[in-house]
Amino acid sequence: MADMHGGFSASVNAMYDQAVALMDLSPGLAQKIRVCNATYTVRFGVRLRGAIHTFTGYRSVHSEHMEPVKGGIRYSLAVHQDEVEALAALMTYKCALVETPFGGSKGGLCIDPREWEPHELEQITRRFAYELIKRDMINPAQNVPAPDMGTGEREMAWISDQYQRMNTTDINGRACVTGKPPHAGGIAGRVEATGRGVQYALQEFFRHPEDIAKAGLSGTLDGKRVVVQGLGNVGWHAAQFLSTEDGCKITAVIERDGAVQSDDGLDVEALRAHIQSTGGVKDFPGATYEADGSKLLEAECDILIPAALEGTIHEGNAARVQAPLIIEAANGPVTAEANAILLEKGTVIIPDLYANAGGVTVSYFEWVKNLSHIRFGRMQRRAEEARHHVLVNELERLSKNRDVAWTLSDDFKKNYLRGAGELELVRSGLDDTMRGAYQSMREVWHDRSDVHDLRTAGFIVAISRIAATYQAKGL
Repeated sequence: MADMHGGFSASVNAMYDQAVALMDLSPGLAQKIRVCNATYTVRFGVRLRGAIHTFTGYRSVHSEHMEPVKGGIRYSLAVHQDEVEALAALMTYKCALVETPFGGSKGGLCIDPREWEPHELEQITRRFAYELIKRDMINPAQNVPAPDMGTGEREMAWISDQYQRMNTTDINGRACVTGKPPHAGGIAGRVEATGRGVQYALQEFFRHPEDIAKAGLSGTLDGKRVVVQGLGNVGWHAAQFLSTEDGCKITAVIERDGAVQSDDGLDVEALRAHIQSTGGVKDFPGATYEADGSKLLEAECDILIPAALEGTIHEGNAARVQAPLIIEAANGPVTAEANAILLEKGTVIIPDLYANAGGVTVSYFEWVKNLSHIRFGRMQRRAEEARHHVLVNELERLSKNRDVAWTLSDDFKKNYLRGAGELELVRSGLDDTMRGAYQSMREVWHDRSDVHDLRTAGFIVAISRIAATYQAKGL
């Protein structure tokens, strides 16, 4: 993997500059949108195992053109300021592209969560949250974190509880963080949201024959060979949905201990269970093991889904990547140098700022749910069902009076009569968001002869929306 220190934000900025060069923005505004507004570094001690351990954490705010600002908190030993600032910048552009009304932020704690027991992690998380909350770096109206690599529902519940302990009269306290467990103010469909968004993004791409042809592919998602790098939350859900619902074949999975490959397609669920019980992909039955997993980034396939760390496709390996279509489920998996090499080859890349925006979209729904203090669907679900019943009963009454015997199938009735609950509404909102965002990118991609790829198109859409917000503010 290429050394990304001092490189990731440079990579994001290079892609930003490329898009701005094609826009009519004043240099002052272009610079204002590009820079990271503030990075807060906290160093705090926690007494654990009979000694005081000092941890370093960050919260970067890239842009406050809209508030609150939004972005995950990552727990990893690789966390450093450059990475957090680059991720915060991506959040700004991502939110603008999918029209969630947030600015961009990101957080990180330099820690290996696997080294600590759950009760120790809770102490560390609460202390980190305390440091951020008392400086308004976590606040329902100003800064709303979410899970990222190394964190999940459990950590979000601790942070939410910590905020509520420190702000006992804030009626909207639960909205201080998203990605919470359902019983702690979370929303149905949040855990799988990013992976679901990747699926919806691919489904939308495959609705446009012109775009499929640009990638040198044909037909539908059915039967497409897919290589997935990283079977964490995002990669696992994307692989699971694509293989069980769209007929894709997951021909290879790359993990930290190597990769497994099978031309017949891997059973992702069984593989996930194998990883959880053995700690890796090695010895997974019915598949070929390759110790150097990164080799399989270059395997022959139809779709490559990098869902791990940033910078895994770089100058050193980009020329050998054979996939005609890459969808960035991770943040920044393709460096700026690799991006140029791949475009030269004619590879189509569905960029991270669009492809993995499912998480922040459903986080937005969760935040709205917390502020409205009512679950989606609670008011209208049975009313919808009652209205459907009226129609079905009337159709059946008419059918009885006819000489021709026809009847509605039970299956139709069951599906038609079901009112939408929270999960259906979340999926519907996410699907609509992913379709709309893709169409706005696609328009720029096809209508402008100087825009040759979806990433540049996505940046142009996002930057022009942010610029419009600043102009409306009178800046």
